Formats: sequence, structure tokens, C-alpha cells
Amino acid sequence: MTGPQRPDRPVEGERPGGYAREHGDRPAFERRGDDRFGDRERGARQRSDRPAADRRAGDRFGGDRERGDRRGGDRFGGDRRGGRPARPAVDLPRQIAYEAIAAVHRDDAYANLVLPAMLREAGLTGRDAAFATELTYGTLRHTGTLDAIVTDAAGRDVQRIDPPVRDALRLGAYQILHTRVPAHAAVSSTVDLVRSVGPGATGFANAVLREITSRDADAWVAKLAPAQEADPIGHLALAYSHPQWIVRSFAEALGGDMGETTRLLIEDNERPPVHLCARPGLADPVALADEVGGAPGAFSPYAVYLPGGAPGDLPAVTDGRAHVQDEGSQLVADALVAAPLDGPDGRWLDLCAGPGGKSGLLGALAATRGARLTAVEVAEHRARLVAQATRGLPVTVVHTDGRTVGSDPKLPEEHFDRVLVDAPCTGLGALRRRPESRWRRQPSDLPPLTRLQRELLTAGLRAARPGGLVAYVTCSPHVVETHVTVTEAARRCGFDVDFVDARPLLPAGMPGLGDGPTVQLWPHRHGTDAMFLAVLRRV
Repeated sequence: MTGPQRPDRPVEGERPGGYAREHGDRPAFERRGDDRFGDRERGARQRSDRPAADRRAGDRFGGDRERGDRRGGDRFGGDRRGGRPARPAVDLPRQIAYEAIAAVHRDDAYANLVLPAMLREAGLTGRDAAFATELTYGTLRHTGTLDAIVTDAAGRDVQRIDPPVRDALRLGAYQILHTRVPAHAAVSSTVDLVRSVGPGATGFANAVLREITSRDADAWVAKLAPAQEADPIGHLALAYSHPQWIVRSFAEALGGDMGETTRLLIEDNERPPVHLCARPGLADPVALADEVGGAPGAFSPYAVYLPGGAPGDLPAVTDGRAHVQDEGSQLVADALVAAPLDGPDGRWLDLCAGPGGKSGLLGALAATRGARLTAVEVAEHRARLVAQATRGLPVTVVHTDGRTVGSDPKLPEEHFDRVLVDAPCTGLGALRRRPESRWRRQPSDLPPLTRLQRELLTAGLRAARPGGLVAYVTCSPHVVETHVTVTEAARRCGFDVDFVDARPLLPAGMPGLGDGPTVQLWPHRHGTDAMFLAVLRRV
């Protein structure tokens, strides 16, 4: 989401480490002096303190070219003393996982963008690529809890540890506590990694990691988390590695049911499946499932579940018969088209179209119905993505701000029969797919976003003709982005609107759709992202 509608980057939020604790007595290994190399404030030879040009001179996967040149090492930290072949200090999957994690924290990068590029550059495929992916996403998801554990094991706030060493410790702690990697191997490989990114901190890292091996994940939670009876939100936040304000918002959206909130948090920490959308009129989902070795979706008539792999390389995706899209996104877009409508039905509008997934589905549906879609996107580069995603479909892409309805001649008032307002939001409904987002978002993001959501929904209602339909969609269950926003926009828009019961617009037999008229989808109930849907009819 770019510009005033979809920011290129999420508004910066809290950094990991919200559970860090202060301790009085430092452990013996720290008092011995190893900490002088692990502490950002006092340490010497710190990678983060070197000039940017010097840091760029380091090897692509985390080694330091200056150090490597002095010892004759290969680009992954190996050693060629006496002409013997080098042995990489760290195996490549772990090295790439570390670099992806470091890029997320150092450069505000996105794991789903940097990791695939690193895997391609390194030529990693199959089990090695899967291992690097698991380490990257798992470490990022569990960062809050890992930081609390590292803080306790190190006897200092994790934020006082030199950033490269800190990321290496997170990666090592994740392997120890959440994978089947033997503890000794996780410790040894992480110490090797620290040797290449913060060589003075190897003793410190070894001692911290060995302390972490003294308990399993459940025992660490039992030691560090507040009692569930006294502080259920704080307990769940540390146990399942979510910021407390997000846990609280989930619990509120689920009516205060802490058991169901727990199930949602567990699901948020699982690796999500890849969903394809078989474009209606261009691909049959059953045939597509056979073609890609997947399975038809449980709810969306267009969904195909993939077993794994790189979906962007599939012929059906490259030739435009299908695209990657969460099943929940398919369901809310299809609900707009499924809603009964009196009168003409040929002019459809997607008011916040980038990057084009819902426009692709709506455009394909429009082609089967004799309709035409206008897709609006405020950011130029995202407008180009929408154009690419809808090539060959009856879609007109308009590069403008969706709030200009009535003042932009391409967006006249009372003109469109069906309008989708897929509003920019916090994205709390897709945390399982964007693991770093839970640590970047913060409550202060909500006021500007909800104001923008109301403005866009009001513009969408202005764009709809009398009798026309507007679907308001967010990928967030936060009540101020869902019920509060849609209720306030309907109240303030200046004309009469009616809520349409959205439940019958979804496939029959879907469980847990609530009391209506709006619908909230959930990962733990439906296997989708947490999409919210409200359908309004302009009177």
C-alpha cells in the first residue's frame, strides 16, 4: 500500500524486545569481560559502527572482506591456510537465514522480498532452501519471546547487544527451542556465525546459548511469562510471541474468548499454505489442482492449495490463468459480485487496487458477466502492477487517489454498480505471512489509518449509484478498523445506506461467520487470513 492509500512501508513500530528484563547480578561469563565485545555501547570492532561503504565491502552473505583478505578466507568465512581447501565457517542455509534476518532488522527489509532473492543468488533449492526459509520466518515470528529468553540468559537487555551478534543469538535460540536441530549443533553453528559477524563475542555467545539449552521452550515460558490467571494478555504475548496490544485487539475481536485467542496466536505462528486463484473463465480449479499437484480449496470456488515450491514459476501463473491469492481475499471479492443487485450491472470499481490480486479476480469475473472494472491505484509503480495483473481482462487502470471521486472526471459520483474498497490497514490479519509486521506495527498507526479508511469508504459510497453496492474490506480484525470504521463512515457520509447481510454471500456451510451482517474470517477457523467484510447498499 503506497502513498496516501497504501504506504510503501508500514509505519515504523516497536522494535523487538518488548519483554526485555533488567537483572541485577551479571553471570560469571559476563563479568569475565567477554561482554566488552557483545555490548554495542562499549564494544570495539563493531560491524554496525563501521562506515556504510566499509559495511558494503563485506561479503554478500555476511563475511567481512577485510578479515577474509587478511586470513585468505573464502567469501563464506572459510580458511585457506597452507593451501588447503577452505571449510565454510557456517553452512549456507544458516548464513542466508542470518542475512535475511539482519536485513529485516538493519534495513527495514521485508523477508518475503529479500529471502527469495538471496536463495536464487546462492542457488539454494529443495531441502536447503526450505531449511533457510524455516529458520528465517520462524526466528522473525518468535523474536519477542526469543529476545526475552536471550535477555535472561545474557543477564542484560537484548537491545544492548551488538546488532549482528543479537541476530545471530536469535537464530541460534530459535534452532535450540523450536527445531529438531541437536542443541550442540545449534550452539556450534551459531558460535561459528558469531565468529564471522562479531568475532570478539564468541565466548559471550557460547555462554548465552549454553544457558538457553538448559531449558526447553515451555520451561522458559514458565519462568519468564506472567501467570496466566493474573495477566492473561501478558502471558499469551510472551508464550506466543505477539506484542501485548495485538493480543489484546485479537481478544476483543473474539469477544474476550481467551481460549480462541490462544488458538489464533498458535495459528499465526504456523507456516501458512500457498493459495492460488484459478481465474474464472480462464482456468478450472480442479484441473489446475491436478496440473500443479495441489488440491481444490475448502471454500472459495477458485482456490487451489499448493503443497509448496515457487508459485511464481508455475505456467498457470506466468500465462495469466491463475495468480497467488489468499483464499480469504478471494472470498470477500467474490461476495461483492454474488450480492443481488437491481438494475444495471456493468460498471464495477476497485477503489484501492494495488497490487492487483482482487482486481485480477474481479476482472476475470467481469469478463464472464459482460461488465467492465475500473481499478484505481494512487502509487504509480503499484498501478503498473495492477495493469500487469489484469492484462487481457476488461479492466481500466486509473492512477489517482481514490478519494477524488466526484472531482476526477474518471471517477464520477453515483456512477458505479459495484464498488470494492479494499482499504489500507495495519495488516494484523496476515501476520502469519508477514512475520516482521507484528514488531513494526504499533497502536499509534491506527488513528491516521482509520481516518483514511473512513475517507475512502465515504468516497466509495459516493461513487456507487443509488441501489448500488459497496464492499468494505480490510485484512485486519482490529475493531476500530472494522466495525468502528464502517459504522462511522455510514453515519457521516450524508446519505442513507443499508447494511446487507454478508453471510449468505459466502459459500454455504462455512462455520463461524458470527451474527452478521458483517463477517470476520479467521486463520484458526477458516484457514484464511483474517479478512473483514461489510457490504452496504446505497439507498
